[in-house]
Amino acid sequence: MLHMLYLVGVSAFAASGVLAAHRANMDPFGGLALAFAASISGGTLRDLMLDRHPLYWTHDWVLLTVIAAVGGATIVYLRFWSLPERSLLLVDALGLSVVTVIGAQAAIDSGVTPLAVIIFGVITGVTGEVVRDVLCGEFPPLLLREDVYATAAAAGAGAYLALDAAGVDATTATALSAALVFALRLAAVYFGVHLPRPQDNRPGADA
Repeated sequence: MLHMLYLVGVSAFAASGVLAAHRANMDPFGGLALAFAASISGGTLRDLMLDRHPLYWTHDWVLLTVIAAVGGATIVYLRFWSLPERSLLLVDALGLSVVTVIGAQAAIDSGVTPLAVIIFGVITGVTGEVVRDVLCGEFPPLLLREDVYATAAAAGAGAYLALDAAGVDATTATALSAALVFALRLAAVYFGVHLPRPQDNRPGADA
């Protein structure tokens, strides 16, 4: 069940990579490259930092096949139809929600401290988006332009940590925590939810 949820998360990131490449006017090869970059970058960085070998995707042919299939299908779809304006944000939110929680679970399995669990959850969730945006020439990346992104990931990782400590089974904890991340991210997108920003009180700052 957990592996299926993870496939859903990387599929969403694969689609988001192709959508971002499409908006950046990249060719199909660029779309596939971003599909893989968005899908596996976060987990790769997490595993390297946790010294987990071999890297999770190097021996999971199902995962790689799903990424390639979703990326290819999205490329074909975009050849004939257009997607709603906020489709990239939606699939990105789905990928963020699932992958963040899976990252937190991997950190717990590695025996790191509770704070490190949250950090690794965030790293796993947001790294693919950062790599995708940088490769598309978008700077600053979405992570640095939207307040409730890494914050949503941190909330989800923290929720999973608490549920795991309370003895909730892994599937239920994953579903509830991922739903929290998704809800927070959608609220930010659709209702303009932002964290308070510091005000610049320098003379002429509002000019």
